[in-house]
Amino acid sequence: MIKQHHQDLQDRKNDLEQLILALATPYQTYIDLILSMPSIRDTFTAITIISEIGVDMQKFPTAKHLCSWAGLTPTNNESASKKKSVRISKAGCYIKPLLVQCANSIIKSEKHPEFRHRYLRIKRRRGHKKAIIAICRMILTAIYHMFKSGEVYNPEHYRKAEVLPVEREITIEQAIILARAQG
Repeated sequence: MIKQHHQDLQDRKNDLEQLILALATPYQTYIDLILSMPSIRDTFTAITIISEIGVDMQKFPTAKHLCSWAGLTPTNNESASKKKSVRISKAGCYIKPLLVQCANSIIKSEKHPEFRHRYLRIKRRRGHKKAIIAICRMILTAIYHMFKSGEVYNPEHYRKAEVLPVEREITIEQAIILARAQG
């Protein structure tokens, strides 16, 4: 009876996997883009990432906005020159653990030194957990640029920094203060 129940559960799991794959066929190009990432090998991992962040990157002006939405950036809670908590937010409760698993697998690989060296550099100063979150942010930034450009993984994707154009005018006094602050 237990073996029959176990076989029934396996059949239901296979049916569910087939249904998920059938629903994900319109996003096959994006799944292939994510699978070109070094640490992502499973199709269901790619489907989970797409289901969390979507494929339309017009919602996020920059990769930093996507990382903030996913809960991979520290908070800035400062008042009266007193710093309070700088922990990462609780957002991204599904995508964050998935990216942490991907980051843990990529830092052990010697094939992609850009992730491993950055991890080791941050770990030396800040510790393992903060270094892993930094690698997760690198992975998500690379995914953002892959979706935006439609190209497969390139180590340069996570290095791109987009600066939004400043659409405000400042006064002469503010410009002088800004110039003095920057030396």
